Amino acid sequence: MPPIAPAVNAWFAENARNLPWRRPGFPAWGTLVSEFMLQQTPVARVVPRLAEWLERWPTPADLAADAPGEAVRAWQSLGYPRRALRLHACAVAIAERFGGVVPHSVDALLSLPGVGDYTARAVAVFAYGHRHPVVDTNIRRVIARAVDGLPDAPAPNATRDLPAMEALLPHDLAEAARFNAGMMELGALVCTARSPRCEACPLASSCAWLAAGRPQLEVARRPVQKKYEGSDRQARGALLRVLRDTTGPVPADRLAEAVPDPARYGRALTGLLTDGLLVALSDDLFALP
Repeated sequence: MPPIAPAVNAWFAENARNLPWRRPGFPAWGTLVSEFMLQQTPVARVVPRLAEWLERWPTPADLAADAPGEAVRAWQSLGYPRRALRLHACAVAIAERFGGVVPHSVDALLSLPGVGDYTARAVAVFAYGHRHPVVDTNIRRVIARAVDGLPDAPAPNATRDLPAMEALLPHDLAEAARFNAGMMELGALVCTARSPRCEACPLASSCAWLAAGRPQLEVARRPVQKKYEGSDRQARGALLRVLRDTTGPVPADRLAEAVPDPARYGRALTGLLTDGLLVALSDDLFALP
């Protein structure tokens, strides 16, 4: 197969979405915050919240100086609010151990709370221009189809996925970073899981899967997510909403009004306390951390 980076990078130059973290001068801290927010949350919901976040906390030190509960409050409707606590802990670590500057090496980034291999590589590449393979679900799917001729990507496996992307990565630093971003964008917009638009793909002429006639396009069914309405997750969200919308501690009876079912209320309250998303000031008085 011929090198695919030139085609992907040329396509990306013409078709990339205008996202904040792709603009010149966007800070490394902003890139790190965006990566936390983008975990399990659509881009459209992240963009406005990211702008608000960086206006309020333009540096890690700014966030570290605030209480963790303020991060939870500002997280609002992004979902999975434990990410807000991890991001606050990450800001504290950056302020205390790295002089308030987001580190640039993968190893240093991995030492931060809540930062895994993907996030560490993404920040090193997109914020600092280092040359590393960055592999997400979209990239795995593009490689599986274009290179391996498979209908979809197999289960994630770093010992396979990272070398596969490394083999395609240009040696030039700027081109390598662009290729990482371009492959993600191609998987998100064109080489999608259920309705790939092969006619619009820059790799159509060399794609192994397309050449084989697009065999067996059967995307594995995802586990059916439990209904949000009436769930414990909804109850947790209702309790957090009361706490976010209130200045200061909240009495237990007011929290209970938000979740009338005593069993769901008890499970939600216990879960939030266990996760550190709220603290008990007494038996009947609670607050954000």
